[in-house]
Amino acid sequence: MGKGLVLQIIYLDTIDSTQKYLKEKIAEKKLTPPIAITADYQTNGIGSRENLWESKPGNLFFSFAIAIENLPKDLKLESASIYFSYVLKEILAENGSKVWLKWPNDFYLNEKKIGGTITHIVNSTIICGIGLNLTISPKNHSSLDIIIEKKKLLEDYFLNIEKKVLWKQVFSKYKLEFYKSLDFFTHINNIKFSLSNAILNDDGSLEINGERIYSLR
Repeated sequence: MGKGLVLQIIYLDTIDSTQKYLKEKIAEKKLTPPIAITADYQTNGIGSRENLWESKPGNLFFSFAIAIENLPKDLKLESASIYFSYVLKEILAENGSKVWLKWPNDFYLNEKKIGGTITHIVNSTIICGIGLNLTISPKNHSSLDIIIEKKKLLEDYFLNIEKKVLWKQVFSKYKLEFYKSLDFFTHINNIKFSLSNAILNDDGSLEINGERIYSLR
């Protein structure tokens, strides 16, 4: 792949959390961005708001680290979860899935969640973790509506990340389906907000009751 982007995907059998592992190895300087970690099984996956993400065998969980300087120049970091999620959503859609993205970082099929994205900034690096129910889903969730091989999906995903498609191009497509989010809620700083009257801004933030809200998580 191109210089400065994800040059290697490390495949592991079992791990507590791909995101935790990646953060620790980067802090210890045992791994250097750009790098991605994926595992067949997670024993302690991290979900939204530090909740446990139930990581069933056969599903997809991976984390990657990229230097901020290698992101699209027009990407506002607070909206990185939307960007990284939508790039994956497009690949799934190209393969026949009807998955859609609830603001800002949840993958949905109809009215049920099938996955999500968490993004953190550590110094000059952005670390993103994604979990997706490919075949098995916990209670009240759902799983992907197509069959796709994990290795191919990851390779296609990082090839698209490498292209550094501008935020404005990704956002122009994302905003066309934003209306689907209006029937749902989101959590910001552990406060639950209805999205029913939310207005989507061009930088990915929302206007809710006169307040501008970003989500980096």
